[in-house]
Amino acid sequence: MSITFRRMIIWGLLLVAVALGVAYALWPRPVPVDLHVLKRGPLTVSIDEEGETRIEDIYEVSTPVTGRLLRVDKEAGDEVKAKVDVIAQLQPIDPEFLDQRTEAEMRASVQAAKAARDLAEANIARARAELEFAKTDLDRVRELEGRETASKRQLDQAILAFDTKKAELATAEATLEMRTHELERAKSQLISPTELVNQRDACACIPIYAPVDGKILRVLKKSEGVLQAGTTIAEVGDPRDLEIVVDLLSADAVKVSPGLQVVIDDWGGDNPLNGVVRRVEPFGFTKVSALGIEEQRVNVVIDLTDPPEAYAKLAHGFRVEVSIILWQGSDILTLPLTALFREGDDWAVFAVEDGRAMIRKVKVGHANGLSVEIAEGLKAGDTVVLHPGNNVEDGVAVTAR
Repeated sequence: MSITFRRMIIWGLLLVAVALGVAYALWPRPVPVDLHVLKRGPLTVSIDEEGETRIEDIYEVSTPVTGRLLRVDKEAGDEVKAKVDVIAQLQPIDPEFLDQRTEAEMRASVQAAKAARDLAEANIARARAELEFAKTDLDRVRELEGRETASKRQLDQAILAFDTKKAELATAEATLEMRTHELERAKSQLISPTELVNQRDACACIPIYAPVDGKILRVLKKSEGVLQAGTTIAEVGDPRDLEIVVDLLSADAVKVSPGLQVVIDDWGGDNPLNGVVRRVEPFGFTKVSALGIEEQRVNVVIDLTDPPEAYAKLAHGFRVEVSIILWQGSDILTLPLTALFREGDDWAVFAVEDGRAMIRKVKVGHANGLSVEIAEGLKAGDTVVLHPGNNVEDGVAVTAR
């Protein structure tokens, strides 16, 4: 065999190998995809949102008048009975310190009150002397009138004078009593706060009782101090009277109506709790989301239908996850939402037939955030492509990833 012929054979084999490699590289291969087999099962359409527990009726225990609050011994979580357990006690406040000018004015007022009292005592002495004289004169006129040496008019004038002096004495005595009280009032203005320090324990206190049966939720004022009237000391409520409030987007709130079933999950217990929508509040408010977007929200109030023992560890202000059931079915042909795409104005999927992806239009029904009800176009047992990419086209060969 010549060298030229050998070279031809070698180059021929190389050309065949290259041609085979190019043909293998360009030969169409099945596209690897994620497949899903349709089956019938339950489907629930719900609105899922984070909520917060709250006691329906919270009572604020506040100071009825301005006074000194004694240290509160009650703690958050203590059980109380209405009109029996004392939550706090209130004492009268101490008088203010007097500056030198005010103190001088008060001492002058005391001296003036003393002088007025002395004047009233002198008026009493004068009135008594005049009354004694009028009485003596009346006795003399009566004696003369009995002898018929004094007229009836003189007797009447003597009686009038006696009665007048008697009234003047009563007036003087009343004036003395008034001046005595004025003196006491003037002296009270000079009472120093230091004089009452040792008398605090003996002062009568105002007890502040629990308004309802329940537990103390919070103690807002623990230490002793002077409080203004209406200051909240503590909050009391019944943990068994628990409800859940959820703020929904206004677009979701219009779908909710009282009486809908609610499932409460992720609250810390072993089993989900059951509830029912009691009220959709008719007032919306603006709330800024974590992304800084303003959203219109509406509060939805939910009642727990399980016995209180089931959620005994829940209390006011706890976080929960709620699912408000809008619709649910038990034998529904469902498909993950990721398998759907738009084909014109219709929904469609890639159904796998003989190893190839074929576009098939479908009619959908109820849907939640994960699955959708297939009303027409597919049946149980069909295989479809999940989240198809750009390389999946009608008729292309596919294989399971």
